[in-house]
Amino acid sequence: MTQSNRYKSESFSFDDFTLQKGCVNPFGADLQDHGCNFSIYAPDAEEVFICLFSSDEKPLAQIALKERMQSKWFGFIENVSAQHLYGVRVRPKAHRQTHPDSSVNKLLIDPYAKGLNRALNWDPNLYEGDSHKMIPKAQIVPTDSVESTQKLSPIGLAEQKRVIYEAHVKGISAQHPDVPQQQRGTYLGACHPSIIKHLQDLGISSVQFMPLMAFMPEPFITRKGLTNYWGYNPINFFAAEPRYAIKDAVSECKTMISEYRKAGLEVILDVVFNHTCESGYDGPVISFKGLCESHAYLIEHNDESDDLQYLNYSGCGNTLKVSDTFIMTMLIDALRYWVTNMGVSGFRFDLASIVGREVYEFKNTAAFFKILKQDPVLKHAVMIAEPWDIGPGGYQLGHYPDQWLEVNDKYRDVVRGFWRGEKGLKGQFATRFMGSRDIFRKNVRAMHASINNVTYHDGYTLHDIVTYEQKHNLANLEENRDGHNHNLTNNYGVEGETDDLSIINLREQQKRNLFATLMLSQGTPHILGGDELSRTQQGNNNAYCQDNSINWFKWELNKRQEAFMHFCRYAIALRNQHPILQQMCFADDRFDNKQNILVADWYRRDGTHKTDIDWVNHEHYCFALHVVGELEEPNNKGHLEQEWLFCINSKAEDREFTVPLLADSAHWQCMLDTALKDTRLYSKQKIEPIFEMSARSFRLYKKF
Repeated sequence: MTQSNRYKSESFSFDDFTLQKGCVNPFGADLQDHGCNFSIYAPDAEEVFICLFSSDEKPLAQIALKERMQSKWFGFIENVSAQHLYGVRVRPKAHRQTHPDSSVNKLLIDPYAKGLNRALNWDPNLYEGDSHKMIPKAQIVPTDSVESTQKLSPIGLAEQKRVIYEAHVKGISAQHPDVPQQQRGTYLGACHPSIIKHLQDLGISSVQFMPLMAFMPEPFITRKGLTNYWGYNPINFFAAEPRYAIKDAVSECKTMISEYRKAGLEVILDVVFNHTCESGYDGPVISFKGLCESHAYLIEHNDESDDLQYLNYSGCGNTLKVSDTFIMTMLIDALRYWVTNMGVSGFRFDLASIVGREVYEFKNTAAFFKILKQDPVLKHAVMIAEPWDIGPGGYQLGHYPDQWLEVNDKYRDVVRGFWRGEKGLKGQFATRFMGSRDIFRKNVRAMHASINNVTYHDGYTLHDIVTYEQKHNLANLEENRDGHNHNLTNNYGVEGETDDLSIINLREQQKRNLFATLMLSQGTPHILGGDELSRTQQGNNNAYCQDNSINWFKWELNKRQEAFMHFCRYAIALRNQHPILQQMCFADDRFDNKQNILVADWYRRDGTHKTDIDWVNHEHYCFALHVVGELEEPNNKGHLEQEWLFCINSKAEDREFTVPLLADSAHWQCMLDTALKDTRLYSKQKIEPIFEMSARSFRLYKKF
């Protein structure tokens, strides 16, 4: 029996728990017969204690781990079960310079905890002194059997067929009329059959959920009575966020992911591996600061004081030191856990340049990238980078390893600007439309490496892009100072909603232009969830702290909104049904040794071929693209040619087009025309070589 170390303010009974010889591996709590093995990484500690709690958080025992291997403390405690909760306390080394709050009074969350019993919320009164009443307790989660993990193999989606839909667990389900009231805003609500059916009917292949890992809203936003709705402020990289659970976050999150898998949908998890909610030097001690502060964060010593200076490449107070062996191992273990135990298909890395810093400089040959590429589990997972951070040399679009996909902000800005009528963007628009091969170079990167988007969670919705020219962020209580100012939006005459039908119709047409461009561009399309529902954030372009109807999907649609949703389904189906629209492989691009494009010719609206001077003529807003492709017929019966004609006019006036190809009118059919509200009218369009192209419109023809 080991002695128990007591806090000054609590008394403990530990007679039921006996410390025995344990194992250094694995980290965290490993539940076994008759007890649990604990292994904690704590290089800054003189002593490490496991604090055991009952299911209602009544303190039961504080047991000092006796065995140690370098910076790892471990031991096996008998009679610990899955019904118990735990936390960690440390006595820091006296000679080490550590955070002033690093003491045995601070209860710490084990970085390897697989579950937390409740959400973490900042409360200065509960944090002061002994912090255990503020800190959620770690759950002892049984490890899945080999049989269950073997079932979680990759879905096997062809990469060029991926259509990503970004969603928030609470936002997608909080107001859905079919979801039972108790399940709204939860994991179980997000996988309700009506929601999954909507996604299937829409035609997307992959759902990219905003962070599901445990987080804490920032103290400054908590003091305002708001919250971090988005969840980009993590404290643990294994535990599913309890806010979205009815009873058990781990099992309910896993159920949600499983239901999506059964429906044939990938789940891609947005992960924040760039900082934690412990913030900078003055931030709270919750986990890493108490255990391994100088190992977890990029820190420099301040020559003018004894304080530690946190490098802030994330903009959130601290920067994870991913090059550290423990941190890198933990993050890789977390990714592997979410794939093999929880069932996700991939990850989108927020501020991903930080994971490639060794120690300070970004390298696309960083050890983190190399490990992912060779790991037997993770090499099959989808890897998406937000390819920047705010540190020196942080913008790295196009520079990630070849298996990565990258969020392409240049695509977003050019497409928005082009359809808004900006001058001089025609050439850039054509480049973005054809896969941004100036960024993702031929022979080096795949065409689908570009994650194309016109909207993302951090910005305007699609509806708001055509409704607001100014940000309206007063609800964030920052006097409208937060959020981007360069948004490339247009209100077309009235700021906000209007009853003017001419403005409404123009806005709807521009929405169709933007969405059609997204679906028909080469690359991987990314849809902001709710755009198909004409969701509005009322002009808020930084709605991170709005846990209300500003962010929640509104599922009851009027006729105009129903028509746009039908258009979105049609445009996605058009892409899904035609391989050439998904991926054009040219003879001069040997990345994957395929070719399906025989002809790709660009035309002026007078029917002549475009010349170099045409691409830099700032007064030109129109062009046509003729593509002849070759498809393999089933059962190796040969090849079938397919012809497409794309016609675009971003000018605010109608323009006459001359396209001699359409003289053979009997064999061509209009497949899409954004000037028309009703998709059923496309096939009825008269085909003729000289025609009037409506202002601000996109037309697509196919030869039969």
